[in-house]
Amino acid sequence: MRRLTVPLRSIAPLSYWKLKVFECGFGGRLEKVQNFTALSGHSSLGPGTEPILRTLQVQTVNALRFGERSRASSLLLDVGNGNHPLTANDFVHILEYCARSPDPLFVLETWRIMGEKDVYVDNKSYLLILQALCKGGYLEEAFNLMNVLGESHDFYPVLSMYNDLLGGCARIQSVNHANKCLDLMERQMVGKNEITYAQLLKLAVLQQDFSAVHEIWKEYIKHYSPSIISLRKFVWAFTMLGNLEDAYTLLQYMVALALRGGFVISRTAEGKFFTSRLDIPIPLSYELVLKRSNKESEDYDYSGFVNFKTMETCVNDDQHGTDFCTEKKEVENAGLLKLQKHSGKSCMKVLRWSFNDLIHSCAKSLNYRLAEQLILQMQNLGLEPSRSTYDGFVRAVISERGYHGAIEVLKAMQQKNLKPYDSTLATIAISCSKGLELDLAESLLVQISKSLYVHPYNAFLEACDTMDQPERAVCMFAKMKEMRLQPDIRTYELLLSLFGNVNAPYEEGNMLSQVDVAKRINAIEIDMVKNGIQHSHLSMKNLLKALGGEGMVKELIQYLHVVENQFSRGYFCLGTPAYNTVLHSLVEAKESHMAIEIFKSMMSYGFLPDAATYNIMIDCCSVIRCFKSACALVSMMVRNGFYPQTITYATLIKILLGNGDLDGALYLLDQGSLEGIQSDVLLFNTILQGACEKGRIDVIENIVRRMHQEKVQPDATTCYYVFFAYVDHDYISTAVEALQVLCMWMLSEEDSMLEEQRRELEENFILAEDLEAESRIVELFKDSKENLAAALLNLRWCATLGFPISWLPDQSPWMRRISSDSGPREGIA
Repeated sequence: MRRLTVPLRSIAPLSYWKLKVFECGFGGRLEKVQNFTALSGHSSLGPGTEPILRTLQVQTVNALRFGERSRASSLLLDVGNGNHPLTANDFVHILEYCARSPDPLFVLETWRIMGEKDVYVDNKSYLLILQALCKGGYLEEAFNLMNVLGESHDFYPVLSMYNDLLGGCARIQSVNHANKCLDLMERQMVGKNEITYAQLLKLAVLQQDFSAVHEIWKEYIKHYSPSIISLRKFVWAFTMLGNLEDAYTLLQYMVALALRGGFVISRTAEGKFFTSRLDIPIPLSYELVLKRSNKESEDYDYSGFVNFKTMETCVNDDQHGTDFCTEKKEVENAGLLKLQKHSGKSCMKVLRWSFNDLIHSCAKSLNYRLAEQLILQMQNLGLEPSRSTYDGFVRAVISERGYHGAIEVLKAMQQKNLKPYDSTLATIAISCSKGLELDLAESLLVQISKSLYVHPYNAFLEACDTMDQPERAVCMFAKMKEMRLQPDIRTYELLLSLFGNVNAPYEEGNMLSQVDVAKRINAIEIDMVKNGIQHSHLSMKNLLKALGGEGMVKELIQYLHVVENQFSRGYFCLGTPAYNTVLHSLVEAKESHMAIEIFKSMMSYGFLPDAATYNIMIDCCSVIRCFKSACALVSMMVRNGFYPQTITYATLIKILLGNGDLDGALYLLDQGSLEGIQSDVLLFNTILQGACEKGRIDVIENIVRRMHQEKVQPDATTCYYVFFAYVDHDYISTAVEALQVLCMWMLSEEDSMLEEQRRELEENFILAEDLEAESRIVELFKDSKENLAAALLNLRWCATLGFPISWLPDQSPWMRRISSDSGPREGIA
């Protein structure tokens, strides 16, 4: 067996271990250590043990169980201060507890007392001490023990001790220590058995060592006919590494073995399953290679490594007493054969575990089809899926069919009286939250009895934020408090986004709303301090955004200065996005001079502006109506690698219009088109606003024509400027006609689509005579369908005034006229 060659991590020796421990534990008595031939069968408390010492051992163990270590140490001293000669039996109960717990520190303390009292340490005591050290991660001390025992002429190494040592290496994922163990095993010639392979397999999986797992498999089947227990371990290994093909192949052989029967599965004292067959150690081999590997960098193709042909040639070994040459067809044709007819309940449990492992791996790999196939096979074999099975299957279903398919699986579980795990409910709730199905998500989260993870609740809060339903978020946050679920920074980021604003974005802040916002932010920050959570970039950005949205400029600047002070001291990592939030709020509040000062402060701290920063500051120039400064910022923007965007041109046009230069704005619009700038409705609306204010109907019609040609859909703002441009000139009928055409384009730019929707829209909204018609339109605003709602309200208003509704906007006389290159500019009838 070749050694592990790449270390995982170094293990620092613990200060408790001293050389004196070895002196006390072994000094002068190594020659008395006998062969480890009778490690099992040693009673915990022999008949010769004094009752008082037995009681002291029990009291010591109970003190350890309750965490009373000082009392346990005192009782241990009482055990060692007896007046009669002590034996290993007087400490064995304590050693057994330390090995089970594990408690390596107390086992060292016990061992020290045994050495000080000159107690002969027998074979079982050494084994228990080693187990406690290995399970507790004290590998250096365990190796020292093995080295000393191995140097004794009266001591013959036992393979089980080395297996415990390898198990400890696997627990802490230490390849270096595993190498040392393999060296010891090679020097002592103890060989290896199936447990050795299991420990090495565990270490290889924890290391994500793809090549090692396959090397272990190849060497294992050279010496052993795989049992259903060993196959279960390799299935687990392959699923942990995402190798579904090999895992599925081995799983089918497990099914074949179970259908054949003829074997017995038993349990160890610790409750672990094992097959009742002789496990004779075999010599170590130098062929096994275990090393840290990267699957992506390997030249070897691991897909389909295990196949039926390999199994037939390698496993069919008469000396192991098992004919494992099974055809794939036999497995596939098993059909409705019931496993309980061929094997016991233990076998079915092991099989179900392997099915579960593979189904959970299918969920990670988003392989819904294979997961569904495995569920059907389990049912055909009479192997009823467990809650754990469905937990993995639900995750696979969601990857393919979303929460709809997961709900169907949940109903199937209810029909079988299987209560889903909390993790299953949480997974479905997350999917529902992502689908903005708040009612379903909430009903699932309410069913969760105990949750260790805050992620499902954060997903619900995020959905509430998206749907602008903070009142539902309040109830869910209250449930989190009731469950004593620890919030994380994402929770507070969402809470600040949900509750940081009272009136925004529909109304401006006032004195009452500002007081309310201050109380909310204070409550959230107090809760953050209570849970030891500091602000992140996003939480601070949401906080600053909330203050800016309510017009709380003074508090906004105060918070920014606090953050800047923390940043200068290295306590908080301030970023450009936070500055952008503050600058945007100041520009919205028309605090242009303060925005300029903050921009200078940002530059002084070494934060480089991004495209958003430049666009905000160009917008600031529109407040002070300084086109020259805006052009200077555009120049800086280009020098720093950011090219003007549509919003940049819209802001520059806004500045020109503010200065009364409509022709200059039109020239800039044409210049943007030549440079490949994709015009949007905001850009066109900016021109329309200036044209409406100046009464330039010719510009209005030109812009509407360009919007139609470039397929830019109008919005409610477009309708407003176009309509009132005509009304201001007393062209009422033309204004209504233009309004109808724009509203039709808001519904759809395709005449065929409008004809399909005509009947439904007229009956339910535009021409409906019932009292709830307008309420139904208003509901569309709540569903974030503002353009649709605005278009329907405008068309209903036109119909109410008696104007006929035309569903062919391109046939409108107004549209035909403005579609030509030149049209009348004045005197429109």
